[in-house]
Amino acid sequence: MSATPLLMALHSSTERFGVAVHDPESSSDISNVEVFDDGRGLSNTLITRVSAMLPRERWKNLNGLAVAIGPGGFTGTRLSVVMARTLAEQLDCPLLGISSFALMASRLHNHLPEEQQGQPFWIARELPRRGLVAGCYCLDGDDVNELEEPHLLAKGRSVSPTVEAAEDVRADVWRLLELLRRGYLAGQAMPWSEVLPIYPTSPVG
Repeated sequence: MSATPLLMALHSSTERFGVAVHDPESSSDISNVEVFDDGRGLSNTLITRVSAMLPRERWKNLNGLAVAIGPGGFTGTRLSVVMARTLAEQLDCPLLGISSFALMASRLHNHLPEEQQGQPFWIARELPRRGLVAGCYCLDGDDVNELEEPHLLAKGRSVSPTVEAAEDVRADVWRLLELLRRGYLAGQAMPWSEVLPIYPTSPVG
C-alpha cells in the first residue's frame, strides 16, 4: 500500500460536476479540486473533464476512487458511478461510494439550533409532484453516521429536526476525497461491486 496514493473523487449528483485528485506527483500538498457547470451536457464532457484533472495515461496508476452516489439527477449520477465502477473493476482498486446528503451533513449540522446539535437529524429535499426525499444523520466528531440513507418518505410522514439539502460541490467533493484517503490509509475494504446509485424515485413516470 502506497503511503502517498494517487486518488480521485467524482461528484455529479447536481447540475455541477466536481472532480478532486490527490496526486503524489503534484508540487502542491493541497489536493486539486475543480467544479464544472456542465449540466445535462456532462455525457459529452465527462471524459474530457476527468482527463484534464488526471491524464488518461495515468488512470492505470490510481490507488483508489470515490464517487457520490446521489440522490441527484438520474443521468448525471449514473454517469459518474458507472465510470468509477468500471475503473475500479478494471484496476482492481478500492471504490468508496457515499451519498451526497452524507457529504453535506457535517456542513448542514451547524444550521441546527444549538440545543439540537449532537443529536440525529434529517436532511431533506422536496421533489415537485413526487414528495420528500430525506436521510438521517448523526455526527461523531468529524465522522458522519448515515442512520438512514436518502429515500422517499411515505406520504404524510414528517421527520424532525430537519435541514434542507444544500449543495456545495467543491466542499463536498473535497470531503469525499479526504474520506477516501482516510479509508485507504486505514486499509478499509471498499469493494466496487457494492457501490450503486441512489434513485429515491423511478426515472420514468
